[in-house]
Amino acid sequence: MCGIVGVLGNHEVAPILVEALKRLEYRGYDSAGIATVNGGALDRRRAVGKLVNLSDKLVHEPLAGKAGIGHTRWATHGGPSEGNAHPHRAGPVAVVHNGIVENFRELRGELAEAGIGFETETDTETVALLTHHHMQQGMAPVEAAYKTIDRLEGAFALAFLFDGQDDLIVAARKGSPLAIGHGDGEMFVGSDAIALAPLTDRITYLEEGDRAVVTRQGVEIRDANGSLANRAVRQIQIDAARVDKAGHKHFMAKEIAEQPGVLNTTLVNYLGTDGEITLPDPGIDFTAIDRLTMVACGTAYYACLTAKYWFEQVARLPVEVDVASEFRYREPPIPGRTLALFVSQSGETADTLAALRYCEGKADKIVSVINVPESSIARESDLALPIHAGVEVGVASTKAFTCQLTVLLMLALRAARDRGAIDADVFADHVSALRGLPALMTHGIDRSAVMQATARKLAEARDILFLGRGVMYPLALEGALKLKEISYIHAEAYASGELKHGPIALIDKHVPVVVMAPKDGLFDKTVSNMQEVMARKGKVVLVSNAAGIAEAGDGVWEKIAMPDCPDIVAPILYALPAQLLAYHTAVAKGTDVDQPRNLAKSVTVE
Repeated sequence: MCGIVGVLGNHEVAPILVEALKRLEYRGYDSAGIATVNGGALDRRRAVGKLVNLSDKLVHEPLAGKAGIGHTRWATHGGPSEGNAHPHRAGPVAVVHNGIVENFRELRGELAEAGIGFETETDTETVALLTHHHMQQGMAPVEAAYKTIDRLEGAFALAFLFDGQDDLIVAARKGSPLAIGHGDGEMFVGSDAIALAPLTDRITYLEEGDRAVVTRQGVEIRDANGSLANRAVRQIQIDAARVDKAGHKHFMAKEIAEQPGVLNTTLVNYLGTDGEITLPDPGIDFTAIDRLTMVACGTAYYACLTAKYWFEQVARLPVEVDVASEFRYREPPIPGRTLALFVSQSGETADTLAALRYCEGKADKIVSVINVPESSIARESDLALPIHAGVEVGVASTKAFTCQLTVLLMLALRAARDRGAIDADVFADHVSALRGLPALMTHGIDRSAVMQATARKLAEARDILFLGRGVMYPLALEGALKLKEISYIHAEAYASGELKHGPIALIDKHVPVVVMAPKDGLFDKTVSNMQEVMARKGKVVLVSNAAGIAEAGDGVWEKIAMPDCPDIVAPILYALPAQLLAYHTAVAKGTDVDQPRNLAKSVTVE
């Protein structure tokens, strides 16, 4: 959600800023802008829509200078417009901001009393105006910025650029991530390491409450108490090739195709040659745990719902799953011997991070499953479990979801073994199923053409239902979410057994019903639900294995045959049709697959 970049360089900075912003497009945005200092003069360019619009403007209205800041905005206060786009400027100061200033109305009132007017609807303009006001009172740029930061309430990452100062960026972080990049006589600021990957591989992550004075010679960081802080410089390995489409039409298509490879990487990092599941230090003593609380948002929440079946059925460990935004305000009691587990692709999800902080000092242990090892959630956990999915650019999560599921399954199996819930032979069978998963995913991707043909028909629908029973119910939820995220078709998912408790009223000849149902112990009951749909002229799309397809009988509208697989890994394999049906439907409708409207990849504000 929003992206920030700053450069104090030795070359013309405008094209560097735009290129860095392109690497932040995955976060979601609706306008963009940059500001530079050239010959001591501060200037800016902004545009609504895609970055290409900003690039076009810069062709006709070039912006010179070797120091600058840039921003991609996802609208919160005030709609998408050039006036509301960042950077915001007030006199000699320009500001870019990710987050929300919760007390901006109070600050606006104070500024209004001082005779200062406003030009935008945004909370960020208040930051620029307040800094300018402090400078009018005789404060130097850094002092004015720090004084402003002290007044702000909420979550924010900020970068300030000043007129007459071509070797200074002031940065601050509270709640939203921000990183400092170290170059050779150059320095950089970015929302994450991806933005800075072509510029440097040496990164310092600001901690909560940090503020920094950045010059070409280095950075001075102070903590929330104003004391000098020594933050580590980390060597970050980001393969630039992983952040292009590699010949695919969309990042989402590329990331779906990458799943066999990244799943193999995930397995290699957790499965030893002896067949044991190894966790990073300090590990987890599951014999000391009586209860598991899992918290996440969006697709990660559905990964948790899936894992609940594994932990309860295989490890015999009671599990509670919560949406982070509800958990943090419900403030549930956390009894002793509870493990709190948080799942987040970015590791910066605001609600999930707040829920984690609520559990600090209450849960016996805090564990996170994340894709960014240096993220806030990872750093604030007792144990962080990387999923090794690599950079995921498409807003609709694909490979991160299946890698999350894989790590959660291995964690459930480790818990089952430690707690004596399964014997060595059953454990070995499940590990063998995991080892075979990458090959199964490859075979599943081979069914893409069949799913594309079905998707063309789904693209004509206005409403689509998804059904699943048991561990397939969370996969039905994920399928519905993926479809509405990128195709904008209204989709809902229900547990198959709930069909007669209301949703069946929606069934008619215009409503396709996608049924996720491998041939397992619950399949016969699901077939009964399908018959109820077909009796009301509903169009059933059955996703099953060959045995399930054969047994379903006549009347099924579309059939998608998946490879046979062990039941334990079926939810991971069946994520593929959920993804591919959504992808091909969106392509058929001509929507923006990688950057769907109104959505952001990393949700760093409430």
